[in-house]
Amino acid sequence: MKRVITYGTFDMLHYGHVHLLRRAKEYGDYLIVALSTDEFNKGKGKTCYFSYEERKLLLEAIRYVDLVIPETCWEQKSSDVREYHIDTFVIGDDWEGKFDFLREQCEVVYLPRTPEISTTKIKSDLNA
Repeated sequence: MKRVITYGTFDMLHYGHVHLLRRAKEYGDYLIVALSTDEFNKGKGKTCYFSYEERKLLLEAIRYVDLVIPETCWEQKSSDVREYHIDTFVIGDDWEGKFDFLREQCEVVYLPRTPEISTTKIKSDLNA
């Protein structure tokens, strides 16, 4: 079984997120989503509309997602790859090159984002 992992905050879930998850799942049989916890997001200076538990519930309802785990720090990626026997690490191309160090452990794929939608754009449009 090929295992895939991706990371994100997934706040204000939208069709761009779903496209990313669908394309990530195409790289394997089992997709794990490491979801940023509320505490980790605060440390990154991010404020989420939905709590970790609410975002987790939404992700678990998507048919492409097999398991949701907490992301608590930047450094956990290498240990997650080992612990969950990951074959492919997938993330949006806005992170291009940032996770190349994982290539020693697994395949690393940077997927194009859906250009016309983002959580930042949604928040901006709502505040306009």
